[in-house]
Amino acid sequence: MNRWGYYVTGTALAILFLFPLVWSGWASVRTDSGFGAENYARLFTSANGIRPVHVLNSVIVSAMTVGGTLIVATFAGYAFGRFKFPGRDLLFLLTLAILMVPYATILIALYVLLGWLGLEDSLVGLSIVLIVFQLPFSVFMMRNSFEAVPVELEESARVDGCTSFGTLVRIMLPAVRPGLVTVGLFAFLTSWSEFFAPLILLNSTDKFTTVLAVVNMRTASHGSIDYAALEAGVVFMAVPCLVLFAFMQRSYVRGFTSGALKG
Repeated sequence: MNRWGYYVTGTALAILFLFPLVWSGWASVRTDSGFGAENYARLFTSANGIRPVHVLNSVIVSAMTVGGTLIVATFAGYAFGRFKFPGRDLLFLLTLAILMVPYATILIALYVLLGWLGLEDSLVGLSIVLIVFQLPFSVFMMRNSFEAVPVELEESARVDGCTSFGTLVRIMLPAVRPGLVTVGLFAFLTSWSEFFAPLILLNSTDKFTTVLAVVNMRTASHGSIDYAALEAGVVFMAVPCLVLFAFMQRSYVRGFTSGALKG
């Protein structure tokens, strides 16, 4: 394929992926009299619209999911990538096997389990579930990121007297920063936009995330759906993802191209 073929294909794909977002943005400011912010005003002022507590809930869930995923995936990836122990490969395969289980099929069982633990209808319980289902991909990414780091760096740190934990903090983490950004970004995008898990695991309106608040606004309209306000909600939820990706795209791309998916 020549250069023009790449340009045409890339342009067509860009239009295909950008069209829904552009359409939502246009519809969110379209009013009967022209263009304006009336739709966003209804989104935040209507009785069933988005409240500050819903945004705060989404931020809390996203922060706990990203933090928990990064901590567990980093230590697990370091162990799988740098240490040899009995059953390592089998345990890693079992971790990846979770990817083959659609989590929607076991959400009811998880809801019962969270009830036994006293975490039903809680943001902590929701975050734990999201972390669990982020871990297979995240551990895979981090293991291969650590494996891509030259062994000489680790050996030099050991010669200088660093412990395994000290080597991880001082040498390995800066070296696998692109992988960390990729894992964190995926965890944020998943937790921020997740719908099905909060729908099953959260019951109280004051615990709803932003996604549930937008859906609740639609279902509480008694058959009259305010599509313009819904489009405003879609744009509102998409903006943090776009901004975060714009600032982290270089590290994100490096996470895929510098050995994070090696092997």
